[in-house]
Amino acid sequence: MARWVHERIIAGAGVARVSRRRNLVAWWLLAVLVAAGLASLGAWQLDRMHQKQAMLDAVQDVLARRDARPLASAADAARVRDYDWAAGSGHFVEAPPVLLDNQQRDERPGVRVYRVFQPTAADAAPLLVELGWLPLPGDRRLPPIPRPEAEGGMEVAGLLAPPPSHGIMAAVATPQPDGQLLATGLDMSALGAQLGQPALAPRVLKLDPDAPLGYARDLDVLPNTLPPGQHLGYAVQWFALALAVLAIAALLTFRKRKPDKTTP
Repeated sequence: MARWVHERIIAGAGVARVSRRRNLVAWWLLAVLVAAGLASLGAWQLDRMHQKQAMLDAVQDVLARRDARPLASAADAARVRDYDWAAGSGHFVEAPPVLLDNQQRDERPGVRVYRVFQPTAADAAPLLVELGWLPLPGDRRLPPIPRPEAEGGMEVAGLLAPPPSHGIMAAVATPQPDGQLLATGLDMSALGAQLGQPALAPRVLKLDPDAPLGYARDLDVLPNTLPPGQHLGYAVQWFALALAVLAIAALLTFRKRKPDKTTP
């Protein structure tokens, strides 16, 4: 009887060791999967940092040269994601202004104002011109946006750029009682239909801040989005969390265990 009990104890200890090893493998698989997921988020943040830095470098190169292209370049399908300095003459058409919502400037909420501009050149498509930023009052009443006019047309110059990113939000332009369009993002195809401009160019013109026209503005191509340095900071945090998960798993694996009293 005593021998049988002794054998049962030894067998139970063996089963316990196998069970611990299986649990250990399962926990390590979970830790590696979690760490890999965190590391992939860090890699994504690094990729976004490089993308945005490349954008800023491209813009700085364009602004340094200011080699003006015609306004018709806004519709160049081969350069829809690129930046160019452009200039030309034309006039603002009688179409509703587009007010891009949720735009911060100096920590104040407001809207960015866009109006449709038709270049004089016969082969040039109409394009949206960013006139600048306006604050919104507490009741969010939209300011009136008069159409800029000049006898014989006017000259404009600025940075041709892709429309600002609207992130995960849907780019919707909602007509207001006064006829203006309040937009959560700029979907150029949809806006073209709403504005009666089906040939609307895919790029917008960020008007030269020195031009005596419009409202407060700059040539920032990353408004209301994270700069490259902040993406780097987030990447470091995600990588640190991945290392922390692996470190905790290692600590729990190699910590000293209490002697198993059931082992003879």
